[in-house]
Amino acid sequence: MAQRRRLKFRRLAGSYAIVRLAPDSPVPDWAMQGDLISITRTSDELSIVCPVDNVPAELQVARCWACLKLEGPFDLPETGVLLSFIEPLSANDVPVFAISTYDTDYILIRQESSDRALMLLAEAGHEALP
Repeated sequence: MAQRRRLKFRRLAGSYAIVRLAPDSPVPDWAMQGDLISITRTSDELSIVCPVDNVPAELQVARCWACLKLEGPFDLPETGVLLSFIEPLSANDVPVFAISTYDTDYILIRQESSDRALMLLAEAGHEALP
């Protein structure tokens, strides 16, 4: 078994929402603002991650997620980066929602799990940056 990586990460300010819309929905203007937005369209859905304050109140969405950003960049062929970070969370029943970009990974965790998640990540040797 490969040695587990020790990663540095930081918590992004604010709360995030995970929104699911119909696959043929246009990308709404409110989804295009913020330090982190992720928009993915598949044949099954239009999935949006954005600051919770952007989302209209009438939408039923998964609100109140904290976002952790791994300090990259990581080489695309590099393996085990995401696994080494989420394994201590998954092994302790902390649900995660992962977003990968060309340079790094973002992990969303429920706000109510954030203190426990940060403790588990520290115990696994990962370092929270200010």
